This record gives sequence, C-alpha cells and structure tokens, in this order.
Amino acid sequence: MARKHFTPEEARSVVERLKEPAVFHNMTTDWPALHWTAQHLSQCMGRESVVFRVGKRKTHKTPLFETQCEYVEATLGEFLSWSAGESGPSIGSFSEYPLSDFWAYADYKYIAKLFHHKEAMFEEVVWSDFGYPGRNGAASTLWVGAEGANTPCHLDTYGFNLVLQVQGRKRWHLFPPEDSSFMYPTRIPYEESSIFSQVNVPQPDLDRFPAFRRARAHVVTLEPGQVLLVPRHWWHFVESVDSVTVSINSWIELDGVASYDENMQYLSLAVQACVDKSRTRDSDPSQDGRRSLKRDSSGVNKANSNQKEEKDNPCFSPPFGPHLVPVPFAGPSHVMKDVCPKDNSLSRDRNPPRALVLDSQSRTAGSARDPTDRDLHRGQEASALSEQPQEQGLPRASLSTSDLLECLVHPDVMALVSQLLLDRQRELTGSVTAKPSQGVI
Repeated sequence: MARKHFTPEEARSVVERLKEPAVFHNMTTDWPALHWTAQHLSQCMGRESVVFRVGKRKTHKTPLFETQCEYVEATLGEFLSWSAGESGPSIGSFSEYPLSDFWAYADYKYIAKLFHHKEAMFEEVVWSDFGYPGRNGAASTLWVGAEGANTPCHLDTYGFNLVLQVQGRKRWHLFPPEDSSFMYPTRIPYEESSIFSQVNVPQPDLDRFPAFRRARAHVVTLEPGQVLLVPRHWWHFVESVDSVTVSINSWIELDGVASYDENMQYLSLAVQACVDKSRTRDSDPSQDGRRSLKRDSSGVNKANSNQKEEKDNPCFSPPFGPHLVPVPFAGPSHVMKDVCPKDNSLSRDRNPPRALVLDSQSRTAGSARDPTDRDLHRGQEASALSEQPQEQGLPRASLSTSDLLECLVHPDVMALVSQLLLDRQRELTGSVTAKPSQGVI
C-alpha cells in the first residue's frame, strides 16, 4: 500500500490555500469506499429505487439543463442491466430509453439519505485524511452515471469541492473565476447555490458566444482512486467517459465565507437596519451620511474608508509533484478545434458579452418543448415587441429572462422588496389595530 505523502494537516492547508485545480494521488488507497462500485452499491440497496436524470446523446449547441431532461425511477440493478445493453424486464423503466440514444445519471444523491439504514457505510468515506475530522459519507453526495452523462457548466457559489473517483473515468473541463465574463453566466435555470453558463462546453455556439474563445480551459480525466480539488468559484463541466462511473464528493465551506442561512440572516438584519436608518433620516435629515462600499475577493462588503486592508497571507508555494498534480492548462480553444473558424481574430469581440434572450424552453421547468411550438412562441414574442410603441430615434432594447432574474435576486433589490413588504405589513397591522377604535367588531 502506497504511503500517503500528505498528513491531514498538510492536506487541509493545501486544499484551503490552493487557487487552482489539482489532483491528489495515493490519498485514498485504504478507503473502503473504493469498493463502492455500482455493482456493490446495487447489492447494498437491493430493490430500493433511485431517480435517474435521462438526457439525449445527440449533441446540442445549447446546454442540456436539468429542467430539460426526463426522469425515471429505477434500481441500480436495472441501471446496470440497461448500461450493459440488455433489454426486457431486467431494465425496468429504462425500456423506453434506448442506450444508443440516451444516457442516465443518478446525481446529487445524498449518501446520508440513501444509506440511512446502514450508517456504518458513512465511515468508509474518510475525508478526515484531508484534515476534516469527523467528516465522512454523511456529508457527501453520490454520483452514478452512464457514458455521456454530464453536468452543465456551472460554478458553485460557496466553498470548494473534493471529488473522489471510484469507478470509471470522468473528464473535467475547468475555467478560472477570472474568466467569468467569457462564460456567459445565467440564473436560468435558477438554483440557489449554482450559477450556470449559457455555453455548451463540448460544442459551443461561437456565433452567439464568441468571447468563449478566450476562456482558459483546464482539462483532466479523473481516474479511480484520485481526488480532484475544485477551488471556490471555478467553472466546471463534467462528463462520464466510461460505460459506468461512480463518484463521491463533498462541498466544504471556507472559514470566513458565509453560508446560505447566514446570508439570509444578514439580509434580514440589513433590511431591519435599512428601516431603522430610514426612520432616523425622516426624524433628522442631517443623519443622511452614506459610505460607499466595495466587495473584497470573498464577496463580502467592506467600508471604503481609511481603515487598513487585511494583510495578505504569507506566500504559499504549492507542493506539486507525483502526489499532487495541477490540472493542466489546455489552452483557450481546446474544445473548439473542430468548430472554430479559421479566422481566430478577436477583433469582433472587443465588447464584453451581453446577455442573450433565452428561448421559452429555458423559462419553464419540465421536459423540452416541441421546436415548432418554440419557434411559434418566439414569433409571437417578436410580434408583440414590434407592436410596442417606440420613441423616435431610440433603439429597441430587449430584456432577457436571465437579466430579470439576475435583477430580482440582487441583494439591493431583495432589501428594497423586503422593506416594501415590511411597510405593507405595518400598514395592515395598523389597520387591524385601528378597527376597534372605529367601532368595528
């Protein structure tokens, strides 16, 4: 058995300070979870079914988001029979989905829920080797997929990600946070903890998303036994390479980065402070002084005053070597070699990418709509726009659903809406309180 090159304390220091993706080798050689093949998990779960996301293998120039997939309930045994090319009763609900045309993915499955009756299995995932005592399978998720199964390109809004590959191989395409403007971010479909890209990484539409040429891709094929570190806010598109793949991951929040619940508490406090401040200004206009704010690298607002900035951490030198390998930089056009035009000039892309109007398919949850129906819907939208009055000399502008949702989830907008709701609630409360004095019972 290979010796582990990093102590838990050293591993934790690396994962919390490293700012680029890297692969750990020989850190899981004694983990019992390495035996969690799909066959083993099928034996553990028996006839208990799980939900699989099913998508078409046909390539698209737009991402296949989860809201556009179909979903089936099946056992892991039925999934294994289907992925092996079998037919008949042994594949259950997969009988409606030919393996040649579809892939299936049991993704985001919480191990604590899947194996709540076998809690001893939690201890077989040993994240304590990375410096997190007590962290095990109960704080992890399971991913079981067929060849071609994929997760659309997105970034996670919190912490970092550790991913153990158990069976088969997965190819990861990663892009740094600094390239976010080239990834065409969208809040459609909306997910509290993720921001998606409008670009389909394996087959990008460079006419719609020309700036994606500039995105700096880091690509790695993760092998069984290896652990991938995905640093905070790195974009990633993930696809299964082999006929059956199994992965285990754990999202870990960084110290000093607020969780979702904490952010909501801060929002509530901020709204209350806004209300109190408004009352103070109403009673004393001289108290209307305001300080400009800026965000630090962690997204936390800081006062733009004369206070000293926090001192930078001491210089960190990544201990790269055979036991920790950086994910290689594949270049800005590695995924576009077959579709990229001969003219690689960026002159037409000097302006930052603008939000594009998404079709109606992205605005609704559920399966994809018929293309003819979607084109008709677009035609109706265009007709409606053309009938709207337009001021002389002003260009017509369109507002995408993504733009609208981006606005609605903005903290300032949420604070204002919350304040309006509080004011409305006070009006209603005052009205109810006043009714008895008016002789109304």
